[in-house]
Amino acid sequence: MPTIAMFYGILIRMFFKDNEKHSLPHIHADYQGKVAVYSIPDGNVLAGELPPNKHKLVAAWIEIHRDDLLADWELAVHGQKPFTIKGLDQ
Repeated sequence: MPTIAMFYGILIRMFFKDNEKHSLPHIHADYQGKVAVYSIPDGNVLAGELPPNKHKLVAAWIEIHRDDLLADWELAVHGQKPFTIKGLDQ
């Protein structure tokens, strides 16, 4: 699972061909061993949880980069490596 972004200690990852477990386009956010899965279209949490302050950062980042994330999703589900996306701290 490639890391497509990193900011404020949060790793954002997207699985290759990961459209079976969660049918929606989504990302995995990892912060100090806690993992949450976020829907790209609406930013809702599909599974897991992050600390509240980190959750707010991820939700804001998704809002800002939704188009880039959806383009990366299309690459990932077709077995191609998604592009890196800038974090909030860059």
